[in-house]
Amino acid sequence: MKPLSENEIRASLVNCSRREAKQAPMPNRFESFTADGWEALDYLGWTDRSNPQRAYVVVPVDDEPIGFMLRASEKKGGRSAMCAWCEDVFATGDVSLFVARRAGAAGREGNSLGTLVHADFSCSAHVRRLPNALEGGLDPHALVDRRVEELRTRSAAFARRVRHG
Repeated sequence: MKPLSENEIRASLVNCSRREAKQAPMPNRFESFTADGWEALDYLGWTDRSNPQRAYVVVPVDDEPIGFMLRASEKKGGRSAMCAWCEDVFATGDVSLFVARRAGAAGREGNSLGTLVHADFSCSAHVRRLPNALEGGLDPHALVDRRVEELRTRSAAFARRVRHG
């Protein structure tokens, strides 16, 4: 992912009012990300520290950042689920249902989209994990490359759906 400034992040938020975008909290320490830190991200996601039910994600789509606000559903019990973006079958304990209001008129009419994503938005780390013995049989670096590409494809598809209402 290419480095983004605070202004670029705020301008990318497609399902927020101008006021909501202006008041959106920025992720912890994103200003101190090194080039390697940005390079290791396939999307930027963070939770609002003052309201843990609200989160933000910025996904690069065709070299343009598309950002959106999400609402987390309340967790019920200790159920596990697979993340719809990284599809890691081992890290299933901290996956939550997030809902994004669609951009534009559709969002103003109450239309939204939901997805299951890691609550800490750690998908980039999950897809870069070297395969274990259960996943063997493939070239480990080819598998990691495929996982990264699939994460980018799935997260970008969700961002497009939010943006296009």
